[in-house]
Amino acid sequence: MLTVTVENRREITTLHCFGRIVRGSETAILCSAVHQEGRDVVLDLALVDAVDAAGIGALLSLQAAGVYLTLMNPTEQVKEIFKATRLDSIFEIRQSRSSAETTESTQAGLAENESRRLCAP
Repeated sequence: MLTVTVENRREITTLHCFGRIVRGSETAILCSAVHQEGRDVVLDLALVDAVDAAGIGALLSLQAAGVYLTLMNPTEQVKEIFKATRLDSIFEIRQSRSSAETTESTQAGLAENESRRLCAP
């Protein structure tokens, strides 16, 4: 399951992702959320525990469609996937906050942004 909450702060849109970016409705939810928010989007991956080939394909298709994605705070497991697939050379990947702050911020966003929350079953 994937949950995405939207945070707009100082002209920066951050999509906080919680769960897995995998084949099925999860990738559809992610793509829909990104397309709703514009051309320059930060994906907070601090609480994403898995990305499969379909998830990688979704990220690449968004980039190919002209959406500039910054991938923020990927877990070690997700970082390894990006490294193995060489996506670390295609996407800007950064750590912007400490893990504890990011987790806390993402969980707070999940609670606060209930009205803008998108979920995959």
